[in-house]
Amino acid sequence: MDEPKNSADEKASRMRDALEAKTQSSKSTRSHAGELSRNNGDDIVALPVEKIQSVRGMNDLLPDDISGWQSVESTIRRVVRLYDYQEIRVPVLERTELFKRSIGEQTDIVEKEMYTFADNRGDSLTMRPEATASCARACIQHGLIPHQRVRLWYMGPMFRYERPQKGRYRQFHQFGVETFGWSTSDVEIEIILLAQRLWQSLGISKYTQLEINTIGNVDSRNKYRTELVNYFGKHYSQLDEDSRRRLKTNPLRILDSKNETMADMLASAPKLTDYLQGESKQRFEHLQMLLSEMEIDYTINPRLVRGLDYYTDTVFEWTTGLLGAQNAICGGGRYDGLVEILGGGSVPGAGFALGLERLVEVVQQSFYVVVDSAPEVYFCVLGTEAQVKGFQLAEQLRGAGISSIVHCGGGKLAQQLKSADRADARLSVIIGSAELESDSVIVKPLRTDIEQRTVALIDLIETIRTIEPSLQH
Repeated sequence: MDEPKNSADEKASRMRDALEAKTQSSKSTRSHAGELSRNNGDDIVALPVEKIQSVRGMNDLLPDDISGWQSVESTIRRVVRLYDYQEIRVPVLERTELFKRSIGEQTDIVEKEMYTFADNRGDSLTMRPEATASCARACIQHGLIPHQRVRLWYMGPMFRYERPQKGRYRQFHQFGVETFGWSTSDVEIEIILLAQRLWQSLGISKYTQLEINTIGNVDSRNKYRTELVNYFGKHYSQLDEDSRRRLKTNPLRILDSKNETMADMLASAPKLTDYLQGESKQRFEHLQMLLSEMEIDYTINPRLVRGLDYYTDTVFEWTTGLLGAQNAICGGGRYDGLVEILGGGSVPGAGFALGLERLVEVVQQSFYVVVDSAPEVYFCVLGTEAQVKGFQLAEQLRGAGISSIVHCGGGKLAQQLKSADRADARLSVIIGSAELESDSVIVKPLRTDIEQRTVALIDLIETIRTIEPSLQH
């Protein structure tokens, strides 16, 4: 007689255990609604989901920031067209060997700053820390060199694991130009002129200064390196930790130190110009002559070196006083040995790169007016039929080069006009039942004292351009 009762009790017990296990599992399971838990009343409630933040040093560009960037980028595109440079786009990921071989295994970038990982096949890949090596690799791979001379430009994100600070980020953006096939100083002047034209077009010329130097060819640099190591060895106690490490790996980079306590010692260091061989010396003198003939102001900075091993002879930087200690906005020079290092034969090269984050900041600090991103026309539509007509008319305006927004979400006319004002639109076009019946619209200026008017649909574009002359072709 007790068997059925015991069986039912066991069944009830199993059900309770299953429910408890399910509840415990739910407490540790996250869903899109949040983490599940119990409150004091044994009800299941959702705990807040932890917000996911961006990776440190990798920043979002929000809509309020984009207009400034787009203005700078469009100016860049306009300038490179004037010099007949052709765009190239290279992958974000490259084989690690490309950068080790070109930049140099004992540089800060390769030793400490590259984002490197093994893919599923075990191949070592690196997110590009710069694009010059990638451009050279692409030209070799696709046969662009050595059979022809090329002028290239690029723009895009780069990646370096550095300590994030203003103007220096782990994901940053660069614009650069590369030339392959010219061994003479005239191409160096050309790229310097291109940079100067860009500063003029952006309205920041008075805030920029050109510094130049020569690091000589390989032979003269090796002789200079020996003298530099001897000099720094005598002043070893004055070197900071980074400089002591560079003394063994890349002593020329010590000259680029911003450590104020080393300034006097660095100022007295041997000058590379004293070790230049005939050809390098003549090249540097010719460059200075061309700069003077083109009336380009410059200063010679004997401590200017570049942080990449592939540079030879001419190096230069454009600096500004608007960015504090991190004052360089553009750097470049000649790299005649790069293509050969990558297996493409003896092909001379020269180019520069600039950081867009810093350039945009300089432009903004110089009060340069950027392109207005607000819509020119905002359609206020009352009802479904009016909204359809609004979409049709907006497409016609866009086809005529007039930016337009059609109100979405319904609402009364007053609410829609408030939305138009918040959008900073210049004009509102109002469509209601009366306008639908008469094939007309009401055009209401929002930024001037001009009275609103009713116009026929066929006259809409002409009326808009009459009220806003800036929208003329």
